[in-house]
Amino acid sequence: MSAVTPIDQAVSERICSHMNKDHSDALLAFAKHYGEAKNPVVARMLTITPNNMELEVDGVPMTIPFTHRLSDSSDAHQTLVEMVRSIKRNEE
Repeated sequence: MSAVTPIDQAVSERICSHMNKDHSDALLAFAKHYGEAKNPVVARMLTITPNNMELEVDGVPMTIPFTHRLSDSSDAHQTLVEMVRSIKRNEE
């Protein structure tokens, strides 16, 4: 069994760095779908907490709450992946 890693500042920085580097398309989708941004061009994840993610979308702060309190980094990963899948299902 893997160790549980709570979402602290270091975990938030790691997740944000990964999302900003490798998943900018997902961040734009989050801003558009969950944040109701009309035509976002640039989205960056600033922080992630057990309750929400903070994005900067075209220079404007945006908070996107999660549907449940994240328990750890694994839950954060699974939740972000499911959020992307949900968007894709809604687009079909």
